Amino acid sequence: MAEWQCAGFENQWEKSFVGSSPTPTAMFNFFKKNKKETKSLKEVLANFKDLEKNFDKLSEEMENFKKENKFSIQQVGIVRFNPFSEVGGDQSFSIALLDGKGDGVVITSLYTREGNRVYGKPIKNGKSEYLLSNEEQEAINQAHNALCASVNKAKYENKNSKLGNSTAGSGGSGSY
Repeated sequence: MAEWQCAGFENQWEKSFVGSSPTPTAMFNFFKKNKKETKSLKEVLANFKDLEKNFDKLSEEMENFKKENKFSIQQVGIVRFNPFSEVGGDQSFSIALLDGKGDGVVITSLYTREGNRVYGKPIKNGKSEYLLSNEEQEAINQAHNALCASVNKAKYENKNSKLGNSTAGSGGSGSY
């Protein structure tokens, strides 16, 4: 069995698709479960108990995911700039790549006529032990503000969905 395959998946796959061309209907039926209709209160209560177990398991997995996700890149900010007025264009840049705690790296590329230089500086809690240029600090601020904006947007949309308001696609200015 290939590394990416799940146990038991290949048999269901074969039943659904082997020997036939997969039509959209077959693909949708592949994910449907055959459920019988409940006939008694006892069966309904048993189904609710199963749902509760599944919900508890999903909640636990979600908490684990949140803990693990704190160490992935969540905040990105990039600033393009021209460090030397005699060289044309904004071909230099600083990019900040930070995790949920504000730890990560800021990478700066300076383009000159003679060549290109790349610098990297570690970031801890949004700060560096090395002196940061204005562009590097701006990239860090953009990264932090982008995360805050997305969190605020999610909270705003969640609040409105609970209230029954639909603001998605309303044509607003796009700033939060």
